[in-house]
Formats: sequence, C-alpha cells, structure tokens
Amino acid sequence: MGIQKDSVRFNVSGRIFETTATTIANAGRNSLFGAMFDDNWDLQPNATGTTEHFIDRNSDCFAVLLDLLRIGELHVPPNIPEKLLYREALFYGLLDHVRSAKWGPFDGNKLHLSQSITGRAPGDGTAIRAGPDGGCCVAHGSMVHVYDWMLEEHPPITLDYQRVNDVIWADSKSIVISACERLGRGEGGMGLFSASTGELRYKFHVTHENQVKSYTAGALSFSSDYKLFSSCKGRSNEYGIGVWDQVTGKQIDFFYEPPGWSLGDADRLQWLHGTNCLLVATLFPRKDNCYVSLLDFRDKSMVWSWSDIGAPITDERRVRDAIAMEDTNSICVVNEYEDLGFMDLRFAAGSVRWSSRSRLMKGKMPDEPCYPKLALHEGQLFSSMNDSISVFCGPDWVLTSRLRNSYGGSICDFSIGGDRLFSLHSEENVFDIWETQPPPPIM
Repeated sequence: MGIQKDSVRFNVSGRIFETTATTIANAGRNSLFGAMFDDNWDLQPNATGTTEHFIDRNSDCFAVLLDLLRIGELHVPPNIPEKLLYREALFYGLLDHVRSAKWGPFDGNKLHLSQSITGRAPGDGTAIRAGPDGGCCVAHGSMVHVYDWMLEEHPPITLDYQRVNDVIWADSKSIVISACERLGRGEGGMGLFSASTGELRYKFHVTHENQVKSYTAGALSFSSDYKLFSSCKGRSNEYGIGVWDQVTGKQIDFFYEPPGWSLGDADRLQWLHGTNCLLVATLFPRKDNCYVSLLDFRDKSMVWSWSDIGAPITDERRVRDAIAMEDTNSICVVNEYEDLGFMDLRFAAGSVRWSSRSRLMKGKMPDEPCYPKLALHEGQLFSSMNDSISVFCGPDWVLTSRLRNSYGGSICDFSIGGDRLFSLHSEENVFDIWETQPPPPIM
C-alpha cells in the first residue's frame, strides 16, 4: 500500500495545493476523493497520467476542507460564508466530517447551548422532533416547519387548518405528520411528506369493514422493520392502534381498543426492539385516568398494563409522561413536580415506586406550566421541567446536570437526535439547540 509515500497536487480554479495521499484518504471511500484510490487504497494516476487533479470549485473553501482532513479541526475564516462552505463540503462528500468537527458525540452532561431560533408561526408549539442528521421539525397548529442540519428552514408544510398532533422522521428526507379529522370534511389522518419540499407523497388510510374511513391520527412510532404505528380515533369503531407499511403506505394491522381501556387517545407510542412490543401511554389531562400498556401484535395481546383507575389520585401521583427502559425491564414515569417513578415490567399491574427529587418546586409553579416530558438516550434519562431539562445517570438515576435557558419560558417539548438536543418553548415561539463540544484533536 503506497499511500504513505505518495503526494498529490490539486489545481483548484488556478490555485495549487499539494498534500499527501494519506491526508486525502481521511475523506473516506464514499467521498469524491475515494475514487482516486484503488481497492488497496493505493493512489491512482488521473486521466493524463499525472498526479495533479484539476477541480473547478472554490479554492478558499477547498483550503478549509483540506485542513480539516489534515488535523481534524474546522477553522472557517470570516470571509467565507458558512453556507458556501457547507455547499462545497456537500460536493466533496465531506458533510459528515464538517458535522463531526462542529459538534461531538452526544453526551447529556457535556451539552452547551449552541443557539436559539425564533420561528415565524404565532401561538404555542405542538411538538419538536430531532432529525437523524442534525436537523429538526417543529409543529405549530396546522403547520410544520422543517429545518436542515444547518438550521436553514425548508418550505413549511401546511395542512389546511387541520391541527397537527405529532410528527416523526421516516428518514433524513421524509417525515410523517398526524393530524385531526375536520368535522364535516373528514380528512385528517396521516401523510408522508418530503422534508425538503413539503410535497405530500402519500396518505395512510384506515380501512374498517372493507371501507376507507376518515380518522384522527395521534401519537406516532416506527419499528425497526419499517412498520408505522399510530393511535387512531374514528367515527365508527376505529379506536385503537393502526399499523402501516412505511414503504408502501398500506395498512397491515389494527389493534382495537378493548372496553374500559384507552388506546386511541394515546399521548405516547414507543416501539421496544428487544421484546417486539409497543408501549402505549394515555395520560392526564387527555383522559381523567392514566393508562399504560404493552401490546404484542403477533398474537394481538396486551402483555402488560397499568392504570390509576380506582387509586386515590393527588398531583404528586398523577403521571404526566411514561417511557419504557428495556435494559432494566421497567417503565419510568414522571409527575408534574419532576418526581420520577418506576414500574417493574416483570410484574403485571404493579405499583409505581416513586423517587422524590423536586419537592422544592411545589408552590413555585409558573402561571402556565408545561407538563414534564421524558426521553431516554444511550443510557441517560432526560426530563423537562419548566424552563430546564434534567439529566439523570447511573443505576439509581442520579441527577447529574441540568440544562436551562431563561429565554422563551417553559419547555413544552424536547427531542434528541443527530447528536443534538432540541427544546421548544411555550411562551415564545423559540427553540434551543444543545450540542456537545467536539473533542480536541489528537496531536
């Protein structure tokens, strides 16, 4: 393998660069430079038989990207617009390198506030969802605003006054939106949209007794085998959890809501990869009581369930969110004071074991509080409370750090993905982006 000794010259719009093949190989096989090497990573001559390659691109950006390949650090001179650099990085296939240099692998205890973005839509936000590549989408009323990883906004998606209930990324290029049915007009349901253009690609229909029905779609989730799940409410008997093929958009199953239980009004769906079950949680105040269950679609059974029906309910014991934790065979819940509770999945209809952490919050709630939300990411537990997000770690879930930004009021939703945390504020139309600083280069 000769790349340790070979040198290579680039003529970029008349400006000459000379570097080693080892540096260029750092770009990876999937980059533009990957084609310059054979299968053994030996440098190949170009069409003229020389090792000088002409590229008709911006030479200033090339210099920045070449330094990134050399030392692993990104230094952008003030005379180079970031958008221009990102465009050039896309041409060379180096966007992943640029992203890795701008922020490091996600760690809830090392996050810093990168920036806050004020949206254009009036009113409270419904949801924020992190994309797989560092972008996000924000639902406001009947609109969804989509941002790429550079936080440039794409054309917004408007649903003609149908209120958006949930949004989920199918992949880096597509999102699924669930919406309310409009009285007198039907519609509602779900659709798959292009994240970049907002174009509707297809709708997900519900069929009951061989007839297509209008319905309200709610909480969303995906499984690892490309199944899409949604809570559904129809005018006939379409209450329950629908299942569709993500690729074709065809309905493939439906779990009807059993008497005395709640599935169609679910606030949260979560697919559990280890057990091939779906967590369904319907919570106060959407319902007077809370219902948490695990559904197995292979035999249409409810394999685990819990509800507070018949139990004495106080604010300290009212469940506001729930999330399954497969590694510990438990479900974590949270009340409005950010006290965490745990239920053991190995025991049916078990009680909640509460762990009080936030008694000082009592009596200090804001005028318009947002109920806490939970998230689990790579062994770290996150819980929002008022204008902050708490991070819990370890087997006993000890509070290890807290993220807070005073601008924008209480946090109504947050989401983690693409090595970023996004938090959406309720009082002002603003969302925050939290990132981990990139690790220092190894010299």
